[in-house]
Amino acid sequence: MSTIPVTDRTRIRRIPDRGVYDREVINSILDEGFICHVGFVAEGAPVVIPTGYGRIGDTLYIHGSAASRMLRTLQHGVEMCVTVTLVDGLVLARSAFHHSMNYRSVVAMGRATLVDDPAEKLRALTAISDQIVRGRWEDARKPTAQEMKATTVLAMPLNEVSAKIRTGPPKDEKEDYALPIWAGVVPIKLEYKDPIPDPDTKVEVAVPEYARKPKG
Repeated sequence: MSTIPVTDRTRIRRIPDRGVYDREVINSILDEGFICHVGFVAEGAPVVIPTGYGRIGDTLYIHGSAASRMLRTLQHGVEMCVTVTLVDGLVLARSAFHHSMNYRSVVAMGRATLVDDPAEKLRALTAISDQIVRGRWEDARKPTAQEMKATTVLAMPLNEVSAKIRTGPPKDEKEDYALPIWAGVVPIKLEYKDPIPDPDTKVEVAVPEYARKPKG
């Protein structure tokens, strides 16, 4: 177990016993997700953008068009906040007040730097691809020099990061447990359906195994 130092910004204050600062737990949440939300301030106004990401060790990578306002802003060291959330269940309590969700979430804060080393940039793009479908990068056509030039990659160190997790049944007021109201948890699970081939395919190719189990 590797515990991440807690800072004033990452300390969980609301229901602190749900806070997790273990590196392995945080990484497992990040690795299971697909989309992160990136928060920052641009031109004096708050902005939150959903985007794909990838992780290598203690570094989170995001990418996009070189024309992206988000990436053009963040590469200059602007403070940013990145969140990833997985919803595991709907928690139906007896009272409307105590309804909730079972979830696993990560919040990371810091600054990003521009990845200009070609080798690191390629590793980062591979990680971002594998975050969606592990193994796809090996099969796909690799980016051309022009495509690489048109793509910006940023690296954010995961030094200031924490997780918050809720599990279990609803927590009602003691007197509400006698009410004739159903209460419990509705589990949620991501399910992959059968792959649908591109109708414009010119060459017949068998469906790869990773398309059936994208996360392995």
